[in-house]
Amino acid sequence: MNMRIGIIGAGPSGLAQLRAFDSLRKKGIETPEVVCFEKQSDWGGLWNYTWRTGVGKYGEPVHGSMYKYLWSNGPKECLEFSDYTFDEHFGQPISSYPPRPVLFDYIEGRVKKSGLREHIRFNTAARWVSYNEETQQFSVVVDDLVNDRTYTEIFDYLVVASGHYSTPNMPYYEGLENFPGAVMHAHDFRGADQFKDQNILLVGSSYSAEDIGVQCYKHGAKSVTLTYRTNPIGVSWPEGIKEVPLLKNFEGDIAHFSDGSKERYDAVIMCTGYQHKFPYLPDELRLKTHNCLYPDHLYKGVFFNDLPKLIYLGMQDQYYTFNMFDAQAWVARDVMMGNITLPEKSERTKDMEKWLDRDRANETHDDEIDFQTDYIRELINMTDYPEFDLDTVAAHFKKWLRDKEDDILGYRDVTFRSVMTGTMAENHHTNWIDEMDDSFERYFSESLRQERASEREVLMQR
Repeated sequence: MNMRIGIIGAGPSGLAQLRAFDSLRKKGIETPEVVCFEKQSDWGGLWNYTWRTGVGKYGEPVHGSMYKYLWSNGPKECLEFSDYTFDEHFGQPISSYPPRPVLFDYIEGRVKKSGLREHIRFNTAARWVSYNEETQQFSVVVDDLVNDRTYTEIFDYLVVASGHYSTPNMPYYEGLENFPGAVMHAHDFRGADQFKDQNILLVGSSYSAEDIGVQCYKHGAKSVTLTYRTNPIGVSWPEGIKEVPLLKNFEGDIAHFSDGSKERYDAVIMCTGYQHKFPYLPDELRLKTHNCLYPDHLYKGVFFNDLPKLIYLGMQDQYYTFNMFDAQAWVARDVMMGNITLPEKSERTKDMEKWLDRDRANETHDDEIDFQTDYIRELINMTDYPEFDLDTVAAHFKKWLRDKEDDILGYRDVTFRSVMTGTMAENHHTNWIDEMDDSFERYFSESLRQERASEREVLMQR
């Protein structure tokens, strides 16, 4: 097979595409040559933690937004690969909300097992893409950052898997230039330790504001304030965390809000979202969208409608993550292999409009969960990605939302049952609010597990 496929990005989406082709090879089916370019020195995308902010070792914008003490903020049972379970990887039950090093180990386990590293060129940044109408091929110009070498590769299909949570949206507020404390975007947040005993203002009402807020509270911030533009997060916050209406301006270290209140702060963290940014793509190939559940111009949320040989993975706002990327990658693989024939552009456009209309009709988070569940169900029905109980996963998501409303500091101590294996998650040996160490070694501390199990046994006997 002479076909060549290029992938930009070796995060969970790019790795899903590599894994999709690997699943065919394991069945003895010949597959195309696949080359993946990754500007970081390792795979994992945003799951790579780095102390760096701004620019990396070779002067490239730092991709990662990962920080110390980040724990999963959704049940792991909702992101489990259906072809590689947590049971298979760890060989034992674990909690439903593991920390980053544990989740990264799981992500890495599947691709390590498959030997996919040979397809990835690390420390290689995409610089420019062009499409030749005559040859119907892509030219991709890349930089080998280590050897300071620029070269071009030709591909029949191009998969854009570089994500959309790495280019910050950084707003301006009057007087901010005179604020005397630290001002940063969540993208550059690397841990809550530096904010101990400080009054912190978080601008935004998204998941990042929610999580960074409770992280700062947990690790000793004096107070945490979240300011929202339209609606508050609205959970029952503990004393020390509060939400206030829209930030208006600053006077020195005093922030003024739209309800007339004001307060002094030591630091400001902008949790104001990210831009879909593809500087290596020309205007006519570039996806232009805000963060939403169904970006326009993508047939089945994957194929660029004006040029379906250009494939985008993981561009949606996300409830589902890893298994959604898998479903997309499996469908993309089957189209590239010729096992699925895409309809004409007019039919593709009608299908997109149907999904866009439904997306616009969503009113609640439960509606959004059902929408994305049905989207993934449709993808899985198109291909041979192993089916799983999507309705139960959707129910897990809805319970997760209620759990957060009930106890924003304790929801990570709740356990769920895997829809893949039926295994019930195990209680972590330490409640999340008391666990100050997110290391792999601490998480799997056998002595602590046995100690907590003994304590629970004694309590049950009383």
